[in-house]
Amino acid sequence: MLVLLSGVSGAGKDTIKKALISQMGNATSLPSYTTRKMREGDVSGETYIFVSDEEFEKMIEEDAFYEYNIHHKAYYGTSKKLLNEKIKKGKIIVKDMDVNGTENLKKLLKEDVRVVTIFLKVPRENLQKRLEARVDKPSPAEITLRLNRFDYEESKINTYDYVIKNNNLEKSISIIRTIIENEYNLKETEF
Repeated sequence: MLVLLSGVSGAGKDTIKKALISQMGNATSLPSYTTRKMREGDVSGETYIFVSDEEFEKMIEEDAFYEYNIHHKAYYGTSKKLLNEKIKKGKIIVKDMDVNGTENLKKLLKEDVRVVTIFLKVPRENLQKRLEARVDKPSPAEITLRLNRFDYEESKINTYDYVIKNNNLEKSISIIRTIIENEYNLKETEF
């Protein structure tokens, strides 16, 4: 099963993903390939797999991605090989991704993999405070760029299986964990 966590930049996707993986024995992460610069706290191969623009473009030519796009001036992509390996192991894969990647993966994999989509909703005023408080200290221009995508990303909410208002981290983690466990237990059920 593939669980895709989406939401605007700063909504808590990565924090919630890490908490779920640490709490659930059968959950794992799937790092995206990216060309963005490493930030404080990033671990290559865990948070992302960092490559150059040239390496990423070569992987595009080799059809190595299920989906890829440019987000905040950097490439991001989901490796076919890595995803297929994790699916074969029978794990619950928890992946954080933007709304475009979620939409693309859901379309591509819907016949072969159970995909559950969860959107983390955060009020715009809270989002700016979160972005300003981030460890990697985005510049004012980066914060503006991320806030400018807010309305676009929020416009995709109706395409998600679940929408969670993330105003209390522990509560959000608990709710999402319950959703994942319930969805996992339904995996063999035909509708």
